[in-house]
Amino acid sequence: MLLLGPPLLLFALITWQVVVDGPLVDLDERLSEDLVRPDRASELLSDLGNIEVAVPVLAVALAVAGWHGHRRGRDRWWLPPLAGAVAMALVPVLVAPLKEWTDRPGTPAVPPAVGYYPSGHTATAVVAYGAATLLLLPLLRSPAVRRGLVVLCGVLVLGASYGLVRRGYHWPLDVAASWCLGSVLLTGWWLLAGRTGSPVPEGGGGSRPVRR
Repeated sequence: MLLLGPPLLLFALITWQVVVDGPLVDLDERLSEDLVRPDRASELLSDLGNIEVAVPVLAVALAVAGWHGHRRGRDRWWLPPLAGAVAMALVPVLVAPLKEWTDRPGTPAVPPAVGYYPSGHTATAVVAYGAATLLLLPLLRSPAVRRGLVVLCGVLVLGASYGLVRRGYHWPLDVAASWCLGSVLLTGWWLLAGRTGSPVPEGGGGSRPVRR
């Protein structure tokens, strides 16, 4: 449970600052002014957090991990894929009421509206690509391929995050808070299923999923 503490505390701090319009919000707005430059590249990068893009990637990983675990006859082979699906389903369940409660306005780059905190697209990217990576890592033999998968996950999440801020769809704090929220969900997944239910590579050497 100690693993859940730091991201939860950071998320609580950011949320408190957003709700009370604290000093972090002033810094956040100034940073956004420097970063927002809407263009086609930032638009495309922000799409990496779309449900239509990220969730199918996770769905493939869920299917592959489930099939692999069942074929190997693993005990509770269904638990890691199920936990991954639940983590993804929890994203809108948690984000939607937080958006309504915090009622944060958007940046000047978007039409006037509220409900931008936290970033649902960022949380979707963190959980979808992160869970997919954690599910697939134990199936890979090559350390180089494993490292490449982790790097790819980081690139996708950071790319989506950068695109959302650069395009002006979200303030930087919206994105940072969703990193924390996504980390909590992924850590919960790992604690529930990642250590005990993941299949191991053919030929042994069952490495554990990497914690993020």
